[in-house]
Amino acid sequence: MKLYRTRNGILLESDHRWQALPDNDWAALTTRDDLFEYLQNRAASAKVTESPARAALLSPVGMQEVWAAGVTYYRSRTARMEESQTAGGGTFYDRVYQAERPELFFKSSHNKVVGPGVPVRIRKDSKWNVPEPEFTLLLSPSGKIIGYTIGNDMSSRDIEGENPLYLPQAKVYDGSCALGPCILVQDQLPGSETRIALEIVRSGKSAFKDETTLAQLKRKPEVLADYLFRENSFPNGCFLLTGTGIVPPDSFTLEGGDVVRITIDGIGTLENPVD
Repeated sequence: MKLYRTRNGILLESDHRWQALPDNDWAALTTRDDLFEYLQNRAASAKVTESPARAALLSPVGMQEVWAAGVTYYRSRTARMEESQTAGGGTFYDRVYQAERPELFFKSSHNKVVGPGVPVRIRKDSKWNVPEPEFTLLLSPSGKIIGYTIGNDMSSRDIEGENPLYLPQAKVYDGSCALGPCILVQDQLPGSETRIALEIVRSGKSAFKDETTLAQLKRKPEVLADYLFRENSFPNGCFLLTGTGIVPPDSFTLEGGDVVRITIDGIGTLENPVD
């Protein structure tokens, strides 16, 4: 089942059928431990409706904070080591890749997250910027994984590479996080064969394209969630981006006017222009 937050209310897509849910409190709906069972019951009687226009889709964030995990794919580990080598921080990323404890950091407050079709931004004081396509977990206040969505962790590689302590500036700024287009709700984790694809379109042509699968994710999603909730409470639940396995080459940087398309099997495509 796919749950959509739209300008016209909350919609449920299941077996190619669209239904309008009577619920009007998205924040409350997306914190339920029993979300899968609840939606199954709702689907039995909810009114059938038409699919929404793309412009009607909103980000799937209610009142949740958004957090992120880093260096969870080997490709990300290698890229981080290369970009920070001259700053003396290259070994940090190899150590965290091998360590039991993951890298976790705050990414965005709910009010700064953008949804499908809304521009993501590149920092004006940065010269090397990339999107990071990420399989994203929706966690309830109890820490239970109750859904999945697509995340774009916009990153300024030159700022982070200059000094690892600049990570918050490289990762956390207005327009640096996009989520959507929906929440996939099911009673099991998507399989390791699940494909994550990134395409960057420039002037109508593909400027970069690559893909990976969840099989390349070193850390289990439930382990990342467990570490995030250690000594930390989330009364509104939270989203957790699980890292990226796709990194454009060092010669590539985003430009204003580019379009970022991230597709994850079973969820859909998150598309955002770049400002």
